[in-house]
Amino acid sequence: MSKFKNKKQGDLPAISTASLPDIVFMLLFFFMVATVMRDSSLMIENRLPSADQVEKLKKDRTIFIYAGKPSSQYKQFGEEPRIQFNDAFIGVEDVQSSVIQSITELNEDLQSKVVVGLKVDKETNAGLVSDIKQELRKANALKVMYIANTKLEE
Repeated sequence: MSKFKNKKQGDLPAISTASLPDIVFMLLFFFMVATVMRDSSLMIENRLPSADQVEKLKKDRTIFIYAGKPSSQYKQFGEEPRIQFNDAFIGVEDVQSSVIQSITELNEDLQSKVVVGLKVDKETNAGLVSDIKQELRKANALKVMYIANTKLEE
């Protein structure tokens, strides 16, 4: 009889999990940095017109209004061009109140510098754009920019 027992031959040592939290946090950090948050999902067809002179503005002081025909998954709203603000269709009469509400939600320093960006489909009639601009005047949102593609399409 031996005083010490021999360990069984061939046993594998336990897997060290000491570096597991490091790996998890590295993956978490990677996905936090690499992920882009979408502001709103587009509910309309939006083929922007082309322009050769384009200027970029900061998005922190920009409010976007979309106009165009509803996309294929929103055909229940009809074929006529509609206005989309954030993630909802609104009527022309709701543009003023929606813009005022969005301006009040911004930082106080940016409220006087807010710019309304119109992303209008190139097939949308000018009457709808004119109606939107009239409502923006009533909301005292006088800084308006038209969003366009930088590449000229032929």
